[in-house]
Amino acid sequence: MKKWFLMTTIVLLMIIHTNPVSAISNAPVHWGFSKGKNEQQAEAGKAYDELLRKHHAFYKGDPNKKVLYLTFDNGYENGYTPKVLDVLKKEKVPAIFFVTGHYLTSEPKLVQRMVNEGHLIGNHSWSHPDLTQVSNEKLKEELKKVKDETARITKQKEMKYLRPPRGILSERTMQLANEEGYTHVLWSLAFKDWLVDQQKGWKYSYDNIMAQVHPGAVLLLHTVSKDNADALEKVIKDLKARGYTFKRIDKFK
Repeated sequence: MKKWFLMTTIVLLMIIHTNPVSAISNAPVHWGFSKGKNEQQAEAGKAYDELLRKHHAFYKGDPNKKVLYLTFDNGYENGYTPKVLDVLKKEKVPAIFFVTGHYLTSEPKLVQRMVNEGHLIGNHSWSHPDLTQVSNEKLKEELKKVKDETARITKQKEMKYLRPPRGILSERTMQLANEEGYTHVLWSLAFKDWLVDQQKGWKYSYDNIMAQVHPGAVLLLHTVSKDNADALEKVIKDLKARGYTFKRIDKFK
């Protein structure tokens, strides 16, 4: 009996040691926060703040510095990314584009242009699944395929930033991403801009951004939105006039 108990204990210890992630919670977290207003920062709350800090993730920067970080999610192309890139180039504003496998395979020239013009490519997973619902091996494969294809298309060999599909994450997925060398980049400014059949005009995008903007904001925009493409130049110019500057996410502080 003692021998059986000893062997069982050893096996359990081996399982825990070789599969440390399996002991971590996989309870889905759907990213959300109280929106910023009057140039006061958005707030996700103590629990989310601690979760992100634990895994070296972030969603906003220094509240005392009027620095903004532009991020775009690119699942597919809807004809507006060239205009977005034209505006960024004209205004000398850097950004990061979080791309999927579909975007990489369907729009390699645009991805190449992003890198050529000084922007970063981030990982939005290959097939855009809820990462909390896939195996460890599948999650790693999703990230590796995006990194490898980006490197093949462009000269960007490293990939350090991850935007979880649908804003869904867990302790488990965050730790796995950390082990693969990724930092989660969430956001502190967003609005419903991705519904291509519900575009409302450039002022809708402009008003939402200007109402929520705050020092250290990480802006999430979708390039499928005509509203965003049409509003972007005025947004950038007016924010600069308010004293804001734009930095690339790898300059985050």
